[in-house]
Amino acid sequence: MAHTFHISKSDRHLKWDNSLPPVATVPSGSTLTFDLLDGGHNQFSATSTTADLLTFNFSLADPAHGPIYVDTAEPGDVLRIEFVDLKPARYGWTAIFPSAVGFGLLHDEFPTPKLQIWDLETHRDDGYTVFKPGIHIPINPFLGVVGLAREQPGEWSTIPPYDTGGNIDCKHITVGSVLFLPVKVRGALFSCGDGHAAQGDGEVCGTAIETPMHVTVRLTVEKGMRWVESPHYVTSHEHTANLVKGGGKGEYAALGIDADLREASRKALRGLINWLVAEKGLTREESYILCSVAADLKIVEAVDMPHFGVACSLPLSVFVGAPYI
Repeated sequence: MAHTFHISKSDRHLKWDNSLPPVATVPSGSTLTFDLLDGGHNQFSATSTTADLLTFNFSLADPAHGPIYVDTAEPGDVLRIEFVDLKPARYGWTAIFPSAVGFGLLHDEFPTPKLQIWDLETHRDDGYTVFKPGIHIPINPFLGVVGLAREQPGEWSTIPPYDTGGNIDCKHITVGSVLFLPVKVRGALFSCGDGHAAQGDGEVCGTAIETPMHVTVRLTVEKGMRWVESPHYVTSHEHTANLVKGGGKGEYAALGIDADLREASRKALRGLINWLVAEKGLTREESYILCSVAADLKIVEAVDMPHFGVACSLPLSVFVGAPYI
């Protein structure tokens, strides 16, 4: 018989630590619902302004909700996570934090902070949110943080990703997708958080469309999948169809070429921002945010050394009206 459990907003932690007591113990195959804070610990609301960035407490960032002890999970096993439902809140936010914080791929080039508040409710049934009149961003919810406890003792930050998952920020793991994570401790100790309504591959300004979220997942222990030593995933048919539909107008991309992969990425992003400013009339800050929620960084060349090639591409389908088309 299927079991269902609910995890509340209060059941959260700010470090991965395999000594944390589980908030619930569930059988393999159980379905769980979560009410998640956003990746900023709900420090912003639908009425927040750019001034609120100056009081943001980074020590509260990326809370993970859990941990969940899954019966029969042992080191060497794999936890299968099925994403049954992901429902964003009525609002979301994207931030360019002050450059002194050092957050974002071009943080040193954007000294002025900016907070963008998104209305995720008005056009929810239409599947998009409005960046500004004439620019629509498709809503494709996913979780930034999905992970298991690490084998190593002690506290580990929830901000970076690990082989056991964590802050993987993979926009392709949407409803209907399946994520496989290697189990390193008994019970697996699963946690999740950091809901996103939309994001480009790279999350280049440091934030996606961050939002609280109601989540339903199914957790199943898999035996004998020894090849899973890091996060593996299978995308849903719906996600693949959305990518095809969203790319129906093609993409505009800028290439970055450099011997350093990060610098090549910065050059590509800078090139796309320059195009958005010159051809679409957006401000640099608007362009940076748009790239973070809708543009994709792609390694297009990694063998012709000494240089890497990185593309930063934006689907032209986000431009839906004047003066952008």
